[in-house]
Amino acid sequence: MIKTVFSKGKLVAKTGNEVMAEAMRQIEPDVVAAYPITPATEIVQIFSQFVADGVVKSEYVAVESEHSAMSATIAASAAGARAMTGTSSQGLCLMWEMLYIASGLRLPIVMAEVNRAISAPLNIHGDQSDTMGARDSGWIQIYSENSQEAYDNMLQATRIAEKAKLPTLITTDGFIISHCMEVVELYPDVDVKAFVGEYKPERYLLDTKKPYTLGSIDLQDYYFEHRYQLAQAMRDSKDIILDVAKEFEKTFGRKYEMYEKFMLDDAEIAIVVIGSTAGTAKVVVNELREKGVKAGLLKIRVFRPFPTEQIAKDLAHVKAIAALDRADSCSGAFAPLHSDVASSLYAAGVTTPKVVNYVYGLGGREINATHIAEVYETLGKIASGTEKPAKQVEYINVRKK
Repeated sequence: MIKTVFSKGKLVAKTGNEVMAEAMRQIEPDVVAAYPITPATEIVQIFSQFVADGVVKSEYVAVESEHSAMSATIAASAAGARAMTGTSSQGLCLMWEMLYIASGLRLPIVMAEVNRAISAPLNIHGDQSDTMGARDSGWIQIYSENSQEAYDNMLQATRIAEKAKLPTLITTDGFIISHCMEVVELYPDVDVKAFVGEYKPERYLLDTKKPYTLGSIDLQDYYFEHRYQLAQAMRDSKDIILDVAKEFEKTFGRKYEMYEKFMLDDAEIAIVVIGSTAGTAKVVVNELREKGVKAGLLKIRVFRPFPTEQIAKDLAHVKAIAALDRADSCSGAFAPLHSDVASSLYAAGVTTPKVVNYVYGLGGREINATHIAEVYETLGKIASGTEKPAKQVEYINVRKK
């Protein structure tokens, strides 16, 4: 949960894209390679202006596609540079091949990703289909509820990626956060640079004194072991993420965890959600609490690595849970978030909560307080036993005929 302390920084009104670009300016990576795509264009556009104006010493590489953007970023990182990029939707899809290479080579790349629907049909508005499609690509995934979180997450991502030796992406919801203006606290440049620190790679290709091979062929003898090491690094990164968050709180006064619990400790019914919709759901929870309804919320911040054991423990006492997904799986039994929540409870042997799945907001479709209140109303009926939980995905605010 954000701890509102305005003791060190400056309050400004900026969009999500602007604050992510500001974070990149303060981090001042050695190399940024990018290709513009709506609604993430402004992030790299603003940063390229910082480069052109001499505000930063970074090298900006304007490439011919998102595939090339990730390729150039991988090359820069492998050569020993602190490297970053930004993209969205189809751009992330075009990077697909290279996402796996970045993680497989254990390169600490940071990406500013603006969630947007995947074509077809063509849509430029926000849902989480793009990053959910890349959820098993070996990238740490951290989601933001608002612009302040986007800024804070970007600053933490550099430390996380470099310590875990894993690429890390930070997201915002397209247009809802990326283009909407909010009051954000920006921290002093000197404090940010001290927090991020100087990048000293353990090894890199341009180190002629310690030559090594990177990206060699890896057949039956060792491929399995290297993929296991990648999976283990993702599991181990949970502690790194929390350690960085503690240092961030000590420096800047805002506290972050793997997820946020809102009125959850004594909740009988709860929603699990990712991104900006959590803000709307909190309003509904407060209203229900005033009526005596024990409603709660669990907002996922870190989706990869998924905090399986902790979530199972914190949801074990809840009678009925709804996982709200802003992406559909099309072929799976349920959508991505629900699958991870339900699997976590099952693995922990927790059988008390009845878990249902809702898909909402695809292509930027509105979800409002009324829709969320209806979900809580259904959860109340399930918890009391007057209604059986749905055995399939339910869809919010969609025309089915």
